[in-house]
Amino acid sequence: MNEKPIVGITMGDPAGNGPEITVQALAHQDLYDRCRPIVIGDAKMLEQATHFTGRTDMKIHRCEKVSDALFIPGTIDVLHLELIPDVSAFQIGQVSVEGGNAAFQCVKKVIELALAGEVDATCTNALNKEAMNKALEFYKGEKSDGHTHFDGHTEIYAAYTNTKKYTMMLAHHDLRVVHVSTHVSLREACDRVKKDRVLEVIQIANRACRDMGIENPKIAVAGLNPHCGENGLFGTEEIEEIKPAIEAAKAEGINAIGPIPPDSVFSEALGGWYDIVVCMYHDQGHIPLKTVGFVYDREAQSWKAVEGVNVTLGLPIIRTSVDHGTSFALAGTGRCNELSLVNAIDYAVLMSKGR
Repeated sequence: MNEKPIVGITMGDPAGNGPEITVQALAHQDLYDRCRPIVIGDAKMLEQATHFTGRTDMKIHRCEKVSDALFIPGTIDVLHLELIPDVSAFQIGQVSVEGGNAAFQCVKKVIELALAGEVDATCTNALNKEAMNKALEFYKGEKSDGHTHFDGHTEIYAAYTNTKKYTMMLAHHDLRVVHVSTHVSLREACDRVKKDRVLEVIQIANRACRDMGIENPKIAVAGLNPHCGENGLFGTEEIEEIKPAIEAAKAEGINAIGPIPPDSVFSEALGGWYDIVVCMYHDQGHIPLKTVGFVYDREAQSWKAVEGVNVTLGLPIIRTSVDHGTSFALAGTGRCNELSLVNAIDYAVLMSKGR
């Protein structure tokens, strides 16, 4: 019996970097030692991407169903969805209804496959939120089960898996962060720091670490205010909401630690003191992860690659993702870097073993 997990990889917005970095990632033959990857997308766009990247040695194998896949190095299995009728006329690097719809349909399909047990984990390339929502609105929900707006991948997964309690995890090797809130204003984020939600995220973080094979996860819980409020001098959220959540988690047998001042918790986590950090809002977690996860070219003053991985926790299926956007400016040049996608595939493999 083949125990290597099947990982469904979405093409992403075909006007962006997704098809190219997918070709580049699956050119790593050692990936096939760890998993069985299949791309969900339009095979014609992947074929075009082999030319953009100079990897015409990679063969595109169209599949009508997952069981058609070959899973052999040098061949990219693509569960073909007829999304871009005329590839030669499709504009790379541009926001479009066609590209946005294509990206959405790939995500919808991979979720269906995971819920049906046909793939063991899902891994998403970047979509463009503007393009996707233009498409959802243009078709008035006809191609999206009535939905006419999504904030992003996370909300699509939550809707199609009927998940109410979820959170985002960012990871750079063994530095991991999860969030009490993400895409809201900073003012609203402070109001969302409530005991029940903090406890919920601690519980989700604990479960995720156990899925990754960590037997007794050490979960650091960051404070919200400078110095964790200095006993109420700079705010009372730590006293009224965060500490009670930590105590409730401890009563459940969870090794929750804190609250810990935000200006030191990430340095300690990098030092290996904790397995995961519960953050109170979007930038509290994103800034340290992106500081360590971006690979720089100092001379060119540009990013060479992104090592971070985005994971949605709390779902009944596994979803990992690249931690970067569609990079329209580089699309079609063959200069996009696949490192984040390779890491995201590996995280999908890691989490599938725990399941």
